[in-house]
Amino acid sequence: MIYADNSATTFPKPQSVYQEVSRAVNIYGGNPGRSGHAMSLRSAEEIYRCREAVAEFFHVADSEKIIFTSGCTQSLNTVIRGYLHYGDHVVISDLEHNSVARTVHEMSKNGITYTVAQTVHGDFEKTIDNFRKSINDKTRLMVVTHVSNVTGTVLPLSRIVALAHQYRIKVLADIAQSGGVIPLDFTDMNIDFVACAGHKGLFGVMGTGILYLKNAEDVSPLLYGGTGSSSLELTQPEILPDKFESGTCNVIGIAALRKGIEFLNIRGVEKIHRQEFALLEELYDNLAKLPDIRLYTPKPDNRFQAPLLSFNIGDIPSEEVAQVLNDRYQIYVRSGLHCATLTHQKLHTETQGTVRISLSCFNNRPQIQTISHAVKNIFKEYF
Repeated sequence: MIYADNSATTFPKPQSVYQEVSRAVNIYGGNPGRSGHAMSLRSAEEIYRCREAVAEFFHVADSEKIIFTSGCTQSLNTVIRGYLHYGDHVVISDLEHNSVARTVHEMSKNGITYTVAQTVHGDFEKTIDNFRKSINDKTRLMVVTHVSNVTGTVLPLSRIVALAHQYRIKVLADIAQSGGVIPLDFTDMNIDFVACAGHKGLFGVMGTGILYLKNAEDVSPLLYGGTGSSSLELTQPEILPDKFESGTCNVIGIAALRKGIEFLNIRGVEKIHRQEFALLEELYDNLAKLPDIRLYTPKPDNRFQAPLLSFNIGDIPSEEVAQVLNDRYQIYVRSGLHCATLTHQKLHTETQGTVRISLSCFNNRPQIQTISHAVKNIFKEYF
């Protein structure tokens, strides 16, 4: 079996993550912040340790600004819904995931307006200029995916933040595809809000997400409820992280996330990135040699692309190609529209979708050769 669907969720996980899940079920059985007994306190201590680990990993001085969520979708919705008000305007890119696009579209029914800024793969200047042209006097927020989950296109996030701040506009960055894959420093980049998945590049388990709030007072919570603090009050606590962590935290998932970050610290994000990108280059070169293979980005350049790519074989439905890869070769990839309506409209692949291959440090050269050989065989069969 070759797993090449790491943009959806990474697999396999480091052994330490699996071991911690098993351990955490038994060790962290108490509800954190809800009781004073030893098991509850152990759970709370583990959440604190992971919060500190996340803050250190992304270079955040105050770990209380790190909020745990159920995933990147909840993190994005928390800021978009909690920061924008009637009459506000928001700029998003044409590469946004539906967790952004659907949210702003729904809010447009109730007085929020939005503009989709066109991005240009490999041309930061044109991309920046298009974001600038999308600003109006009502613009209060920009929402920017750092890396496209369809093409792997990298956007100039730091420069977009700098542009936005010139106009006193805040930026929400979606790093679902770059967190743990590309080295990031939230403080140095001066980002206002960041949404991250815990189960992708950070090697945690599904059901975990991260939200960073530089200025939490600007955002209203998405969820209200029990926090274990100020329980006599009917108003939501303002203290962090309680304000945004109503309900019982996913302690087991958070404990596993800490082990995923430990793995990244030991291996080194830059080293992992070089390994993954070398595999991407080889795969791209192999596929580019085949006629009627449609590749949706130029030859990979690590300034402009992350280690994933989308392709199609002629006009064959992407789902059909993925099914053949699954059934005959036990190669697991993603096909279809990848929850990214805007991107597929941009690529004109709304009907066909794309076959997406996304790599991790657990892939290797023999696997790349097998994938390339399998795609070549499918091509020969159909053409």
